Amino acid sequence: MSASVPKGHAPYYFVPGPSRHPMMAAVGLFFVALGAGQWVNGVEWGPYSVALGVVWWLNVLRQWFGDAIRESETGQYSDRIDVSFRWSMAWFIFSEVMFFGSFFGALFWTRLHAVPNLGELDNTMLWPGFKAVWPTELAGATASPAGTVEAFRTMGPWPLPTINTALLLTSGVTLTIAHHALRDNLRGKAIGFMWLTVLLGATFLGCQAFEYYEAYHHFNLKLSSGVYGSTFFMLTGFHGMHVFVGMLMLLFITLRLMKGHFTPERHFGFEGAAWYWHFVDVVWLGLYLVVYWT
Repeated sequence: MSASVPKGHAPYYFVPGPSRHPMMAAVGLFFVALGAGQWVNGVEWGPYSVALGVVWWLNVLRQWFGDAIRESETGQYSDRIDVSFRWSMAWFIFSEVMFFGSFFGALFWTRLHAVPNLGELDNTMLWPGFKAVWPTELAGATASPAGTVEAFRTMGPWPLPTINTALLLTSGVTLTIAHHALRDNLRGKAIGFMWLTVLLGATFLGCQAFEYYEAYHHFNLKLSSGVYGSTFFMLTGFHGMHVFVGMLMLLFITLRLMKGHFTPERHFGFEGAAWYWHFVDVVWLGLYLVVYWT
């Protein structure tokens, strides 16, 4: 496709050649799915299959992303490819908005419809003694009047959730400073603030891990703690996973900056990771207000 393009000029629209990466990634995911299915059924080799699949898949991603980086650094990507990447990242983040929107929707439906409906007179015979209150803290005031849900305490906004909010908001500021530094061709400053952003993300994850420890061991709050426990861990857990992915993206972008990649004019890899991180920040603000304060 680009054989006739003069040296030093990007092709009109770069089309990569046939690649083994999609098929190899599918092989890794196959072993992950196979092992996970066997693991939950108590088969001994299940965890080993999952581990093999994850290592295989990560190695494929390393090679795949490496090819994309080489294509970018050798000038294969024109402005049209840049626009294509921007649209792709925008649609990906939109899909993530819908992903979290479904979980927020489940939480609101439970609180505003399901729990009050179970407390109505029509369900008195089905759930005698049920109290339609939120948060569902104690046995007898949950959707399990028979006491099958153990008593637990809910998570309040202080101190760890508030600290984590400050960490993520600060990381958004440091990331923005790094972006402006890169646009001003101040690479050293950009690298420094990027490392600070990565450190803030890692600290957030550490605080969340400690919060989960406190929830399980001191609050008796678990996935099995009724609808409150399941929605709490579903929302905060998936968000934590996204923070981890975003932190890895920022880490690799920082390493690329240290290798001299990106220019003040062309750095969509940086911008794409920044978009994702700011999205993660916004989702956390919603979680902080809805899950911890109300």
